[in-house]
Amino acid sequence: MTKPSYQYTQHPHVEKRKAKHPSKLNADADAGVVGATKLTLNQRFGLAITKSVGTMWAAYAFFALSLISLPAVLMTGDTMIIVAWVAQTFLQLVLLPIIIVGQNLQAAKAEHRAIATYEDATAILEEAKEIQAHLTDQDKVLSHLIDKMTALEAKLEAAQQATKRTK
Repeated sequence: MTKPSYQYTQHPHVEKRKAKHPSKLNADADAGVVGATKLTLNQRFGLAITKSVGTMWAAYAFFALSLISLPAVLMTGDTMIIVAWVAQTFLQLVLLPIIIVGQNLQAAKAEHRAIATYEDATAILEEAKEIQAHLTDQDKVLSHLIDKMTALEAKLEAAQQATKRTK
């Protein structure tokens, strides 16, 4: 019988991943960093505008702003001007911040899912390590049993040889 010869080798990615938790993009961006790269002035400016425009308060403010021109548009009575006002002024001004709010909510949910997936993968890795340790222990027991069987086979063969000689 041959003994188990498997030797566990940990994947190199495991050690790298232990040091890194899934990045929290919003927190990193607020700190002026995305990954290992510092945000440029234009990126910080764009982030500040997005954060301020992407609120329901901005939607309310834009709604109020769009209503300022509504009486003048309605007094024209021209359908084309009214449609243009609705499309170019009202919808664009009011829907933009609402869409950004929705995207922010979706991004937050995606971040929660990513963290949950990371934590699931970490748990699976720990379970796999436990399985590996269990298998290592089983290999030791099997090796011990193989040694015993080999010894018993040798004794049995010696006894058979002795029995043959006495006959």
